[in-house]
Amino acid sequence: MQGASLPLRMATLLTGLLECIGFAGVLFGWASLVFIFKTERYFESLCEPNATLMGNATGPADCRAQDEQFSLIFTVASFMNNFMTFPTGFIFDRFKTTVTRLLAIFLYTSATLIIAFTSADSAMLLFLAMPMLTVGGILFLITNLQVGNLFGRHRSTIITLYNGAFDSSSAVFLIIKLLYEWGVDLRSSFIFISVCSAWHVGRTFLLMPRGHIPYPLPPNYSYGLCSRDGPREEGKTATESQKLEPQSKASLSPKEEISGPGQPQEPRSFWSCVFSRRYCWHLVWLSVIQLWHYLFIGTFNSLLTILARGDQALVSTYTNAFAITQFFGVLCAPWNGLLMDRLKQKYQEEARRKGSPASASVVALSSAVPSLALTSLLCLGFALCASVPVLPLQYVTFILQVVSRSFLYGGNAAFLTLAFPSEHFGKLFGLVMALSAVVSLLQFPIFTLSKGPLKNDPFYVNVMLVLLTLLTFVHPFLVYRECRRQDRPQEVA
Repeated sequence: MQGASLPLRMATLLTGLLECIGFAGVLFGWASLVFIFKTERYFESLCEPNATLMGNATGPADCRAQDEQFSLIFTVASFMNNFMTFPTGFIFDRFKTTVTRLLAIFLYTSATLIIAFTSADSAMLLFLAMPMLTVGGILFLITNLQVGNLFGRHRSTIITLYNGAFDSSSAVFLIIKLLYEWGVDLRSSFIFISVCSAWHVGRTFLLMPRGHIPYPLPPNYSYGLCSRDGPREEGKTATESQKLEPQSKASLSPKEEISGPGQPQEPRSFWSCVFSRRYCWHLVWLSVIQLWHYLFIGTFNSLLTILARGDQALVSTYTNAFAITQFFGVLCAPWNGLLMDRLKQKYQEEARRKGSPASASVVALSSAVPSLALTSLLCLGFALCASVPVLPLQYVTFILQVVSRSFLYGGNAAFLTLAFPSEHFGKLFGLVMALSAVVSLLQFPIFTLSKGPLKNDPFYVNVMLVLLTLLTFVHPFLVYRECRRQDRPQEVA
């Protein structure tokens, strides 16, 4: 390949992977951080003496209000994680890579410094720090996803890998927790993360473009410190990329050439896509499954404390086990893409044997049906295990949770690319993430209901959510029926 050398591209790829796995999605290791915060007595003033105790007997305090504060912080931060996808995507499109990354570094460094210098007395600052940390991480991920454009046919694999690395970065808070237990204080750990911003800055100017990495990649494309991709060169690169695009489409293999049913002959407007049954059910599918995951992570410490009957050693052990399983998200993420690619190949071969080229229009979308159904099935298994109040069973819950979550986000992006016109992908993706973020806000009232009126008994809430999870199977069923209906007339013809 001409242009940027292979060592430079590999350096960009590997450092981007390290950036995603070490910084981008640390929020989802929240359970490990809550354990440290509780040890440091954050929000402990909200705990009250147990009113059920008789006489002068002493016992564990009622810390429901403390748990509610931690749940609320995670609710706000996880809401920002999804809701800000739309505006951060706009920032990246408008201001390009360098400006976006400098904003990410500012937010991320400010957040880690705030956490480093907070104490039990200033714990309310976590409501500011955690959302800033989340938005900074999202910007790191968004600017790194374009690295896949440097590798042509391996583009999808790299994007999937980066999304998996984002999931796995939750293990960072586990490392901080283990260091804390070995005597390294929380402040030192977060100051170290803040100092790593110098590495982010260096990578921004040495290994990343000032603008966007185009796709397809034009000849002699260069980037980084020694490149010439100023405003004039940037425009020239974009022009070359546009010239190459028709040529690239003409040279695609049959596997890549087939357009999904979301790319019909007549152009569809953005709003017709948004109000389509397909998009609405996809929003339900994503929102319900995501709500389960956010609720589980946000209330994890509280759940373990109840199941372990207040034994902090047991809570610590299970927290470590959960964080370790989260790390393997980077290995689980490509499975979903592999499943869809294999099924697409199979359906294409069947279409060719039938001699019906028109049936190829439903092949891509058909390959998404098993992925959607499998993700719903994994979530149902995860939900059932999480609802059973047996501590050892939670090991199974951890495994199902990480596999389900890694399938969820990859499947979400893949379905939108297959089911709708490509020119609307960015807007549709941002909107579905923002709307699902609004639904995720339900996690706090659900947690409050379990802790308050239901008196730490989430049985009825879990039954309701499990029934809601069954609703997610409607989405793959409707997509399957639609594909069959579109394919049947072609078979008859």
